[in-house]
Amino acid sequence: MITTILIFFAILLVLVLAHEWGHFFAARRLKIGVEEFGFGFPPRLASVMHQGTKFSFNWLPLGGFVKLKGESGDNRIEPDSFAVQKPWRRAVVLVAGVGMNLVLAFVLLSTGFMIGVPVALDESEIAKAQDVKIIVEMVAVNSPAAQAGIKIGDAIISLDNQELATISEVQNYIAGHTDSPIELKLDRLGESINIQAQPTLLPEVPDRAVLGVSLLQTGVISYPWYQAIWQGARATVILTKEIVLAFGSLFRGLIVSRQVPADLAGPVGIAVLTGQVVDLGFAYVLQFASLLSINLALINILPFPALDGGRLLFVIIEKIRRKATDAKTEAIVHNIGFAFLMILVVLITYRDVMRLSSGFFQNIFGA
Repeated sequence: MITTILIFFAILLVLVLAHEWGHFFAARRLKIGVEEFGFGFPPRLASVMHQGTKFSFNWLPLGGFVKLKGESGDNRIEPDSFAVQKPWRRAVVLVAGVGMNLVLAFVLLSTGFMIGVPVALDESEIAKAQDVKIIVEMVAVNSPAAQAGIKIGDAIISLDNQELATISEVQNYIAGHTDSPIELKLDRLGESINIQAQPTLLPEVPDRAVLGVSLLQTGVISYPWYQAIWQGARATVILTKEIVLAFGSLFRGLIVSRQVPADLAGPVGIAVLTGQVVDLGFAYVLQFASLLSINLALINILPFPALDGGRLLFVIIEKIRRKATDAKTEAIVHNIGFAFLMILVVLITYRDVMRLSSGFFQNIFGA
């Protein structure tokens, strides 16, 4: 439990600091003043001045922050003030944090591909993979598998004490058991369990029995560094695309049904999932952290007040109008947006805690 909490906060710290370092690096390159780079959040533990920037070390290790000179819009005199910069320069600083989170995801994924990461396999790749598993990817509702208690994420160790190497072998073995139940030995998050299930015949395929599961074969494959870089870039693009599509589905659901998806998790839910990922191994932690980094990037670029995307929207509006936005008005809008986000975080956290006490995450994550 303590290890899980420490790893969760370590991942959070790295993701947020990488994001803030992106802002810091871009501002420095564009010669915009950076008043403070905070590691963690106040109260302050210690600080040191270096090249005009205060580097502070704070008690709350929940990430970090960057304070730019003139970021509130009230300093329009000094040439290194953020407020007097051209729109494109401010835009670069604002999107640099998002860009750094994507770069971090790429680095983590590339590192993972070098040391070995779990990937989906076809039968031709099994020979060169390690830790090969046949994973339950989907369980049909009211199927023999569902009734027997088989869950998504279970790894098939053996059927009737026979170890089978491929999905085809598993499917063929199940298909031939039309009259007798099968004893499945499964690995569920490191725990070996035995389940008995009776395959059933499908009306459209009367001579082939099924359990009602979709299977995925996975294994750990490592690549030379030059291939790992390509695989890391490719995986970053694919994951970003998938998360964008997931966000689209989320927003459509909110608009059409006005309901928050049941499996949407906040900080507590992510912490619970972190514990499960840690149990799977270091390669899975790298993938998980890269996934969170991409999520953080995409959330921050949303055009909502207080987020980088919301601030970028004001820069775009200023460029179109060719007139600076009133600093006080913009500050009020961002403060309202920040308050809304904090309320949302509290509500989601409360829901996570309630679901944790009710066993919801045990059902979703197998915790």
